[in-house]
Amino acid sequence: MQKHGIHFLLLTVSALIVLGVVMLFSTSAFAQDSHGDIYFFVKRQVMWLCVGLVAAVVAARIDYHFWERTWWVWFGGAFVLLLLCFVPHIGLRVNGSSRWINLGIGTLQPSELAKIGALFFLAWWFSKFEVESKGFLMGFAAQMGILGILLVPIVFEVDIGNTALIGATGVAVMFVAGAAMRWLFLMGVAGVCGVIAVAMNITERQGRLLAFLHPDRYPNEFYQQLQGLIAFGSGGIFGLGLGEGRQKMLYTPYAHTDFIFPMIGEELGLRITLLTVVAYLLICLCGSLVATNARDRFGLLLGFGAVMMISLQAAVNIGVTTSLLPNKGMPLPFISYGGSNLMVCLFMIGLLIN
Repeated sequence: MQKHGIHFLLLTVSALIVLGVVMLFSTSAFAQDSHGDIYFFVKRQVMWLCVGLVAAVVAARIDYHFWERTWWVWFGGAFVLLLLCFVPHIGLRVNGSSRWINLGIGTLQPSELAKIGALFFLAWWFSKFEVESKGFLMGFAAQMGILGILLVPIVFEVDIGNTALIGATGVAVMFVAGAAMRWLFLMGVAGVCGVIAVAMNITERQGRLLAFLHPDRYPNEFYQQLQGLIAFGSGGIFGLGLGEGRQKMLYTPYAHTDFIFPMIGEELGLRITLLTVVAYLLICLCGSLVATNARDRFGLLLGFGAVMMISLQAAVNIGVTTSLLPNKGMPLPFISYGGSNLMVCLFMIGLLIN
């Protein structure tokens, strides 16, 4: 059963990657920052895909207990990289956010690597302190304090989405680890209140939140999501045809990244968008099946955390692009343009194969 789960998992991920490359061919040619090369983003994505496949093979071949012994190396490395985002001439500031490091040949988003560091830490913590984690100190206060070492720089990068994603994955891992429900509830409430408080103190994020509640009053802030809904409506059930979409022609900002899902709906129709949703459900189901059959507690928590990290990210992107959630830039796993995210997601698939 576990081997069948891996086969379905690999087939599903492969299909999503192919869909992503095809949609990048269709949408990225109209992106404003393509530097005059209609295949600029496709080339970059294929380059990162190769890097991601190497990362997946490494994760699949190395005994996953290696990450248990060296979690602090990856946790500390992610923290250092997050700090580099604020160093002049190294960190890049785009649209009011300091989330990237300039590598010369491309950019790296350290908050993506922080997901791996956080995942290793959470799996190690709740496997080492299995009994103690049911109490307040070891089950909530201490581990949240250590996890906050990564979350605080991400908040100051103005990356609320990845902060919430890592926090939500932490809650999910705590639940599987058997943490007391009162600490889970407390962590959930604290996380929601923290995200809202930060968002309300940042003008752009405040506008997005208010636009979600009152789209008619804030048409500028709701513009991107409105264009996404128009794309879905234009595509209908069967779609306009591959390459025939109109919203990617500078009507919908970031059509090749965060809002690629509506472009799928416009060009390929409701049938393919529903199949895409089913694909992420399969990843969640098959990945959970693999994690459940892990040989030990660390493997269980590591595998389940990887599944939740990918599944929650997909859920947020789909929720945002269909206007079920406030607007938040977050790529659709394996499909959206974004090299760092693609590499990390493939690495997590490698962990599940292991």
